[in-house]
Amino acid sequence: MTRDFFLKAIFHLILTTNAYTAFANSIFQYTKKDSIPVATQVGVSAITEHIEPIKAPFAMPQLQRPEFPALSVTILSLGAKEGTKVTKEIQATIDKVHQQGGGKVIIPKGRWHTGRIELKSNVNLEIAKGAELYFSGEVEDYRPAVFTRNEGIEVMSLGACIYANGQRNIAVTGKGKLIGPAKDGSVRKQIMTKDVIENVVSHTTPVAERVYEGHNGDFIFPPMFISPINCSNVLIEGISLENTAFWNIVPVYCDSVIIRGVTVHSVGIPRGDGIDIESSRNVLIEYCTLSCGDDCFTIKAGRGYDGLRVNRPTENVVVRYNLAKEGHGGITCGSETASMIRNLYVHDCVFNKTRSAIRFKTRRPRGGGGENLFYENIRISDAKYAFEWDMLGSAQHVGSMASRYPPREKNELTPMFRNITAKNFIIESTNQLIKATAIPESPLTNVSIENIKGNVENLIAAADVDGFTIKNAELNVQNPGINLLDVRNIIFKNVRFTSPGKGLTTNVTGPLSNNIKFIKTIPAKPQNWKKHFWQPDKASAPLKR
Repeated sequence: MTRDFFLKAIFHLILTTNAYTAFANSIFQYTKKDSIPVATQVGVSAITEHIEPIKAPFAMPQLQRPEFPALSVTILSLGAKEGTKVTKEIQATIDKVHQQGGGKVIIPKGRWHTGRIELKSNVNLEIAKGAELYFSGEVEDYRPAVFTRNEGIEVMSLGACIYANGQRNIAVTGKGKLIGPAKDGSVRKQIMTKDVIENVVSHTTPVAERVYEGHNGDFIFPPMFISPINCSNVLIEGISLENTAFWNIVPVYCDSVIIRGVTVHSVGIPRGDGIDIESSRNVLIEYCTLSCGDDCFTIKAGRGYDGLRVNRPTENVVVRYNLAKEGHGGITCGSETASMIRNLYVHDCVFNKTRSAIRFKTRRPRGGGGENLFYENIRISDAKYAFEWDMLGSAQHVGSMASRYPPREKNELTPMFRNITAKNFIIESTNQLIKATAIPESPLTNVSIENIKGNVENLIAAADVDGFTIKNAELNVQNPGINLLDVRNIIFKNVRFTSPGKGLTTNVTGPLSNNIKFIKTIPAKPQNWKKHFWQPDKASAPLKR
């Protein structure tokens, strides 16, 4: 028997039905298929006592809980009584423990009412089980103005309900509950809503002069719920938060932060983000459960010219074993990205009922962007988009800059997203697999999505993308259409598209579209293609399939 005989025999076997099925199935096997968690395996209900070793595809320190002296003082010892405002008693207890070298300040079981609290170094504020801490709805209980950052721009305003600046070794822990400012108070009534913040606060004004205290009914920038700024060795663990006026947990300019076992409920609250990491580094977020009125887990790095001036990126962030139950984005980068987001690793999470499960957003006037972003072992259910990139925004916020054309000249505020890897995904249900809206002058670059299994209504709509690979995927699709505008270097490899009675089609437009390939896919190519790859005519004639 000759070599040619064997080759013909093998080819014949592959073409037979059973052999072809086995061959096709072998293409679509992916690693860690059974290790992708379900909702009961992540979030607060699954929390472990000890912090497991941190693994990441970049250099990441092994973060440890801060340690505190044995001193423990309850706010009752300084005269705190239920039914009265206990701001002074809480603050006095914190100050006392801090002055004595540190320890624990306990807010015991009961209903307590307070204004702004400021944490100090070496103090662990414990909200005991059964304790409910209600924060004032009145602006006067958050004065004087403190240095803070609001939506990526530095101001002097209300800060946060629990605030710290320049402290180290601090914590907010316990099984108790924090309740945000009352909805009928002046805090919510005086929030600045007339414009986007960069049109209200000039980046040329010295920060010390950007004072917004809300006197005489003037507007304020709302207090975040918990926001340490310029702090190191921070722990936030076990507590529940609800009814925030603004973003919930927001470390700003911090180093070495652990957030674990936190429950957030802010559904129905505009800008009610869950956890926002802003211009901070070396951060671990794990075993949290978030239901939010905006994005759930969010990574930010400053806004526009003010963010460029500060120039502090967010980097080295691990997000693991978390549950998003509802929100705009499961895990979101942006839209404040001026100083860059880099080295983010999100793994073993479940994102349910989010508009976009994996979300990237920035704007032409925001600057920066993100790179070296990794996503692994993720389960998605009931999302509008499994993956969404939006670099244009809306005219309401950025005016004519939200128009894709004409391309703008690149400058220091031109954002970008690049070097993004996602693998090992189960997408139980989504309206659309991918929506990628980049900008002509700064295309989305070098994205790899692999080892996914999904049920989707619609496939892909992408504009201004250069370098995007989808491989090792099984996709059950209701409407198998792919729409591509000015995209190039796009590869589908080892992908099986299954659709009830409909063939895979594409609509490729734009003079820059080029080098789109289908390699070892089922079907082997879109039904409106003659070949398994697409390239424009050499003379830039009308695009040809």
